[in-house]
Amino acid sequence: MPLGLVWSFVMGSGDPSAAPSVPQPAFDAESAQWVRALTSEGVERERAASRLHEIALRVARAEVHRRSARLRLVGPEADDVAHQAAADAVLAIIDKVGQFRGESRFVTWAYKFVIFEVSSKIGRHFWRRAPVSLDAQDWARLPDRFGFEPAQQAQWRDLLAAVRRVVEQELTERQRRIFVAIVLNAVPLDTLVVELNSSRNAIYKTLFDARRKLRASLAANGYLDNDTSRLR
Repeated sequence: MPLGLVWSFVMGSGDPSAAPSVPQPAFDAESAQWVRALTSEGVERERAASRLHEIALRVARAEVHRRSARLRLVGPEADDVAHQAAADAVLAIIDKVGQFRGESRFVTWAYKFVIFEVSSKIGRHFWRRAPVSLDAQDWARLPDRFGFEPAQQAQWRDLLAAVRRVVEQELTERQRRIFVAIVLNAVPLDTLVVELNSSRNAIYKTLFDARRKLRASLAANGYLDNDTSRLR
């Protein structure tokens, strides 16, 4: 075989008809219909987008309602957040429909966009309604966060002082910022995700590391039994 043909064979050039075909993803019938409609033009695309918005709005309303009690988000404000999330989710889904690979049903894939937008909108909404400095430290709130009875606060004073010392002296700046925001100021996790341009998993990891430092320091100073993890 001539050297040129060998090189063409190895590098894959030559007759295009000889190249192996790339298998196309196989969608279920409903998912295929969604993809076809959303990538078409004219009336069919508009109708599909309208149906998608109806589904997205139902999902957004349900998700906002699920979180509303904890966030004190009700009435017209909650519905406005749901509408914003649904509208932005539909735009994102249409823009990225070409990335759908059929690994799940189309509506399941689309659902994730709605949940993401709800989290983002709730985070921004909370920050506008209740601006709290992530670095503001209100240690007077900590007994209430832990559910201490007024009669118990005196005996827990030393422990709280020890916790504060670890937070201020041993945690990293990011660990301290997230601890203060969540534990002292009750800032919702979704708000931190937006404001810190982070992810829920990254913030959970930071909290886990901060908690580990706290436990180790409390155990080393006699406040915590290192074997049973119980307060002494």
